[in-house]
Order: sequence, then C-alpha cells, then structure tokens
Amino acid sequence: MKYCCLLFFLLVAGLQLPSFRAQAGGLKTSFYKKTCPKAEQIIQDIVWKHAATNPELAAKFLRMFFHDCFVRGCDASILINSTPKSTAEKDAVPNLSLAGFDVIDEVKAAVEKACPGVVSCADIVALAARDSVSFQFNEPIWEVKTGRRDGRISLQSEALANIPSPFSNFTTLVNAFSAKTLSVQDLVVLSGGHTIGVGHCNLFSNRLYNFTGKGDADPSLNSTYAAFLRTKCKNLSDNTTTVPLDPGSGTTTTFDSHYYVNLKQHKGLFQSDAALLTNSRASNLVDKLVDFKNFLNAFRSSITRMGGIQVLTGTQGEIRKKCSVING
Repeated sequence: MKYCCLLFFLLVAGLQLPSFRAQAGGLKTSFYKKTCPKAEQIIQDIVWKHAATNPELAAKFLRMFFHDCFVRGCDASILINSTPKSTAEKDAVPNLSLAGFDVIDEVKAAVEKACPGVVSCADIVALAARDSVSFQFNEPIWEVKTGRRDGRISLQSEALANIPSPFSNFTTLVNAFSAKTLSVQDLVVLSGGHTIGVGHCNLFSNRLYNFTGKGDADPSLNSTYAAFLRTKCKNLSDNTTTVPLDPGSGTTTTFDSHYYVNLKQHKGLFQSDAALLTNSRASNLVDKLVDFKNFLNAFRSSITRMGGIQVLTGTQGEIRKKCSVING
C-alpha cells in the first residue's frame, strides 16, 4: 500500500494565512436548520456513541474526509461501491485500509428516517470527521459549513492519481495540495492530523532498511527512533504490523500538537512527514504549531478550506438515498 493520508482562521503567533477562497461557495452554517433541524445532533449522537467504544474512529474519519476531498472534491465519492462495470475509489490501493463505512451507513439511515432525501452523504462525512475528533473535547472544535451534495462518479484511477503518497517529497506534496487550491500552510497544518492514528510498516520500512536501494537507512530519521521501529517492523514486506504515527503523545487517539514535537526531533514516520523539514517556510510553521492553541486555530482554518474543495451545491449532483450507491 503505497499511499496514505497524510489525511476558520485567526492570525495566530505570526502565522500568515491565505484569504478564504471562493471554492466553498454555496456552503453555509446550519444549512439544514429548516429542512432537517435535528440532522447535526443525530449525526453527533451516533458518532459519539461509536467513538466512546472505538477511540480510533477519529483517525479513520479524518482520513476518510481527506481522501474524499482530494478526489473530485468533497462529494462522498469515497463511499460509492464498485460495480461490475466500474471500480470505485473505495477499492483503490490508498483506500483499502479505510474504515468506518458501517457507522456512516448507520448515520445515513437515521437521518433518512428523520428527513428523507435531505441530508447528503458528503455532509455526513464532513460532520463525522469533526464530531469524531471533537469527542475527546466534549464539544465541537470547529464549525462545519454544510450544503454539499453527492457526486455520481467514483473511479479507482482518480484516487490513485490524486491522493498524496507517504513516499512524497516536499515538491510533490506542494503540487498535490496546490492542485486542490491548498497552500503550503494547509499542507503543514493538515499533516498534523497524523497526531492520531497508526501507520503500516510497509509505508515507511524502506527508511529503515533500503532507503536508496543499497540496504541503507534514511539519514534524516532519528537513529534511536529508527532502532525502535526496526524492533516492530522486521522487513520491507510487512503490511500488517502498525506503529503509532505520533509516538510519545500518550495514546494513538489523543488529538494534540505533539506531532510537531516529533517532527522537530526527526521522528516523523513517513517520508512525507520528514519532507516538511526540508523547506524553510514549512519548518518555521512546524516551530509555531508545536503550541496547541496555534495548531488548533490553524487546523480549524485549513480543514474548513479542505472541506470546500470542488463542492457540489444547489442543484448539482444528488442526495443519495444510500451512501454506497448512486440513485437510480
């Protein structure tokens, strides 16, 4: 599996932010206030119920949201099942380890019962990401503008072409984010989503055993950390063992800014993490984002921008009856 996720604003501590782009036009706060007033509460209740027993859900939904938005925009195309005639995004290599689809289906069934044909799967994915991450804080930690509609196309090939790889260097990452109208700052901030979750050995073990093809290790990786990782990942082909993305922060489910502490110590797990230190502007942002208040405020801004990528609104797309199948 050669791909992964990496996965509004105040000016905080010198962080300079681009102006909010028009890409999210048509989205607004409390979009369902009149048409389905209990929608957001229904979604939160179900997501929090599952998060209480499965704290890893936050990382799963955050990654699902990222992977959805980077392919055809935030249109829930990640949820569509493959058919005999077309292989969907869900079955692309970067998405084979995604999870939480059953919870999305439960949420969709509940909102359909309350308000048939009103709430989009795309908005459910966006709200589920926010609510699952927010569970540990017992309150929503960012605002989600709603009004997205669902796409009708999902192609495996487009997922392969658009989802950034954990093997990417800085230039490749910048180009991938720029193609979605996201900035260098958004790249650095959204990479902070790696404060939760785990990584599979085969996505980084080349850094331990064969970085340049000569049986060597990545010299930019903290040597003590590399020695620890070699005790977990015994070979290049291990695709089942996982390790925390953010070692030392307490748990794999604590959403904090410790990811940036690790980066500064050269303990970023993926090449795409380490790449953030190879650019002076990105490295300066890392220094500022170590402070949790700065990170949280910046994350609110960047994930809002991401959530507005190529959204379908108004009469575009559809409101799927089932999130895994396009309508008729």
